[in-house]
Formats: sequence, structure tokens, C-alpha cells
Amino acid sequence: MKLLQHSLVARIVASLLAISALALISIVVTMTLAGGNRGDAAAINLAGSLRMNTYQVVAALQRHEQQPGEASRERVATLGERLGERLSDPELTAALPEATDHPLQRQHRRILARWETTLAPRLDAALAGNDTAGTPLEAELDALVGEIDGLVTLLEENSESKIRLLGALQLILLALTAVVLSIALYDIRHNLVVPLRQLVVLAREAARRNFGYRTRLTGNDELALLGRTFDTMAEELASSYAELEERVSRKQAELERSNRAMQVMHDGSRALYGGGNDLCASAAPMLRRLEQLLEIGPIRLSLNDPLDDRQIPILATHSARRPDYCRDHDCHACLIDPHPLRLQETEQGECVLLPVSVGELMLGTLEVWYPRGRPLSNSVRRLLNALADQLATAVYLQRRIEEQQQVSLMNERTIIARELHDSLAQSLSYLKMQVARLERMQAKGLPPETQASVCAELRTGLDSAYRQLRELLTTFRLRLEGPGLATALRQTVQEFSERLGSEIALAVDLPPHLLNPNEEIHVLQVVREALANVHKHAQAHWAAVSVRFAQARLRVTIEDDGIGLEDDSSPPMHYGLVIMRDRADTLGGHLTLGNRAQGGTRVELVFTPQTARLIQTHVGGDVEAPDAPATATIATDRQGKRDHAG
Repeated sequence: MKLLQHSLVARIVASLLAISALALISIVVTMTLAGGNRGDAAAINLAGSLRMNTYQVVAALQRHEQQPGEASRERVATLGERLGERLSDPELTAALPEATDHPLQRQHRRILARWETTLAPRLDAALAGNDTAGTPLEAELDALVGEIDGLVTLLEENSESKIRLLGALQLILLALTAVVLSIALYDIRHNLVVPLRQLVVLAREAARRNFGYRTRLTGNDELALLGRTFDTMAEELASSYAELEERVSRKQAELERSNRAMQVMHDGSRALYGGGNDLCASAAPMLRRLEQLLEIGPIRLSLNDPLDDRQIPILATHSARRPDYCRDHDCHACLIDPHPLRLQETEQGECVLLPVSVGELMLGTLEVWYPRGRPLSNSVRRLLNALADQLATAVYLQRRIEEQQQVSLMNERTIIARELHDSLAQSLSYLKMQVARLERMQAKGLPPETQASVCAELRTGLDSAYRQLRELLTTFRLRLEGPGLATALRQTVQEFSERLGSEIALAVDLPPHLLNPNEEIHVLQVVREALANVHKHAQAHWAAVSVRFAQARLRVTIEDDGIGLEDDSSPPMHYGLVIMRDRADTLGGHLTLGNRAQGGTRVELVFTPQTARLIQTHVGGDVEAPDAPATATIATDRQGKRDHAG
């Protein structure tokens, strides 16, 4: 019973079983009653034939009485025997009820007894002619027909009663089936159809994101439990959806804030990387805007001193006073806030320290304060890490620029010292030796004619030293004002074209950013020295400069149509050629010179730029040596002599 109360499936199964049981009972009853009526029709027919048989006996007896004979007597006897046999026929007795007090049993026994005890003996006596009864035999037989009619009537009533019983049982079973079906349909409608409709409505409303609908089902069956579960689920979904919407709103606001913070950092990167070494003026506005967006602060930046193990405060937002390390008292980047923010670690705020580092190089720390009770989210922490990396990159680039400037300054000083040593210092040493020689001659009292050669050499040496000084001044004042070597070469060619009085051809084929500044200076000085020799000694009417890069080598060629060299060999190693060869050795290349087949001289410098060497080293290749030594054709040396020119 409890199962039927708590289970809709059990009730539906029970209803189906009940309907099936009633149908099975109806079938069994129908088959049973039909089996009981199986011999009734034959019995009724047999009982009806008894009346015909009785009439045949009466008719045969009357004919025998009218025309006695053996044939008529045998016929009457035969019909009598048949009547007796039919009264005891199994088809008739099988249709009779088994109860001995049943009217059919009594009527059958009465007819059978009357035939066997009265009518059959009298029929035999009548055939023998000894019937002495007062009542005629025909009248007795007619009375037997009445008894047989009663038996037939009882048989028909018995069969009809069975049929009526079958109909009544069918009606009862049909009524029970209808009752069970009505109960099942009522249960299905109220406990299945209606709850399912409400569950469908709940599902449809939930699909429309309306979680306020409730089924409110009562009961203990499966759908009621499912409805209460769906109600709870809808309530939880409403709560979860509201929470998710709130979280999405928070995430969206956080993303918008992060996007604005990234935009601030992007805009601030231009000031950081383009603001020179003024880190306060370039970083302080960005840090203040980040504080407003991320609701944090103050922010303090400290850098490690590379000379000793201590941190130097560099920048602090919301600073109440100017830092002690401040070098520019005209800067107010730390003092523009009229209400400095003060947070005590133990009372109002918490602090997070972020490393300011590039790789394994620790540059300093970034100290970020935030209100207590509002921890930093992951996105804010990622933004602060990106800020620390951005500041580290700016500080690192700033230091690298300063170091590069120092290295460039030292390299320039080294170049100046080398130029002075290779040219002016050697000339002065030569003059010093000539002065000492002249002093010895004067001490010995040699005649003036002998001393005149030494004085001439002193005069020549002074002229050469003065010329070298002018060349050095020109070299030190030379600047690469354009975006590369090509601009400086055009300026140089234009300058010497004006000196020669004729146009100098220039062909430059260089990829961008191929040469470093040091290589550009050396190449430019080689070109200038060669063009100076062409101007002073070649007596040329045409000159050309070609600078081309091919097969990882830079080839610099200076040609003229002047008087050329006495032979195709190199002239003696004088100062101009020594300096040019020294520059070629510094570049890691070769400088050679010779005569042109068309007349004139040819200077050629071939070397592999540093960029190409680095690329080939990186890919594992070897820089090949030039196929032929570089050729440089030069007409004069720094002494102004033309030893091998024709």
C-alpha cells in the first residue's frame, strides 16, 4: 500500500495488471460457460426429436391396429426401442445438471420412469394383444409428449439461464474494468499529465532565463519529487545566474579597468623610453593614473646601487616632501599632490614588493601599497608585474645608453689619441731629432751650407706637421649628419667635386643599417684620403667613388684618370698610405692600389662588416677571405711627395 502511495509507476502498473486480470477473468468465464453450453443445443434437438418419435410410435400403433401385421408390429417395436434409447442417450444426459434435485434431472427421471415402467410394457402388451388397461395407450403417449415438452422447455430455460449468467458476468467485469480504468485515468491526469505540463512550463521558462516559475507539486510520487527537485534547482539556478551576472559585471568592469590601465602603461612607455634619464617626470604621471584606476597607492620605486649593496629611493607617489636624493629642484613630479596619502602597515594598508629585474639582473624593487581588507586580484597583480617589467626595461635601457655613451666617448678619445700618435706625434718626433742634429752641427761649428739641408728638412717637417694638423682638425670636425654613410659620401663627393672643378661620380648600393658608426667613419676617412690624393697629385679630370655590398663583403673603390703610378706596384709606405692601411686592418679587410688599364689609379678596400660576421657566426658559417687582396690606388702620401706617379 505504501508503495502505491509513493510511486506513480507502481499505480499505473497496478492499474494495468488489474485491467489485464479482469480481461483474463472475462475470457476464462466466457470459455467456461461456453463449454458448459456446448451440448445444450444437441440435447434440445434430441429432446425435440423425442416428441416426433412419440408421434411416430402413436401413428405406427394406430396403423397396426387398423391393419395388423408382422411388418406393422416390427415397426412399432422398432420405434419404441428407438424412443427408449433416445431417452437414455448420452447427448441428452450429458446436458443435464449434475445435481440430482435439479428440475431437469427430476423431469428426465420422471419421463424415463414412466416410459420404462408404464408405456414400454403397455406397448409390448398392445403388440401382443394383451393390453387390458382402461386408459388407451394413445392417450398415455400423448401425455408423454407433454412431459417431453416440459423437458425441452426446461432445457431451453437452463441454456438461457447460462447465457444470462454469462451476460451478467460480462457486464460486471466490464463495469469493474471501467472503474479501474477511470481510477487509472484520473490518477494519470492528476498525477502525471498535470505535473508533466508544469514541468514542461518550468523547463520552457528556465530556457527563457525566467527562474521565478515554480511547480509547487504535492505528493510523494516520482513526479512530485521531481517537481520539488526542479523547484529547488530553479531557485539555485536563479541564485547562481544572479551571482554569475554579478561576477560577469565585475569581470567586465575589471577588464575595462585593466584595458584602461594597459592604455596608460602603453602611453607611459613612450615617456619612459623617450624621456632621457628623467625617470621621475616620465614615470610619476603614469603611476598616479594607475593608482586612480586600480585603487592602490602609494607606489615607491627603489633601485639598487651598482657600486654597493643598498637600495636608493628613486620615485614615490604622494610624497610629502622632496626626496633626499633629488638632483633637480625645479622638478615637482613628487610634490604635485596637495593631499599626500599616508598608510600605516599595521593599521590601514598592506604592501606588496615586486622585483624590478631584467633576466637574472636585479635592478631594484617596486613597493605597492593597497587598502587592508581589499586584496589585489590576479589581473591587478599581472598588471603590476607588467609595470615592474616596463620600469625594469626603462631603467635597463637607460643604463645601457649611459654605458654606451661612456664607451663611445672612450672610443672617440682612443681614436683621437691614435690619430695624434700616428701622424702629428711622429712628425714632431722627427722634428725633434732634426733639431738635435742641428744643435750638434752648431756645436761642432759646421759651415752654414751643411746646416742648410737640416734646416730645409725642418721646414719640410713643419709644413707636413701643419698639414697633418689641419687634416686632423677636419677629421675631428667631420660629422655624419644624415641617416647613414650614403649622405656623408654625397657631402664628401660634393666637396671634392668643387675642389677638382669637375663632377665626381658616386654609386652607393648598401642595405640599411649594415655598418656600425665606427665602420662608417673609417670608410668615409679612406674615401676622403683617396680623394685628397686625387685632388693634389693625380692631375685628374674624372674620378668615381663606388661603394657596393655583395657576398657578405663591402667593396669600396675610388678611381681616377690621372697620371697614375710609375709602375703597377705599391708606392713606399708613407703616412697617408700607412693610415689608410691601418684603417683597413682595423676593419679586418685589405687595402691595395694599382694602375687602371684605361689610365689613372684605382684604390679598392674590401672587408666584411661586423653585422655580416655576426650573422655568419650565428648560422655556423665561416667568413671567407677575399679572393684577391683589396686594392687602393693612392697618388700621394702625407708628405706631399709623388714617388711613383708618372
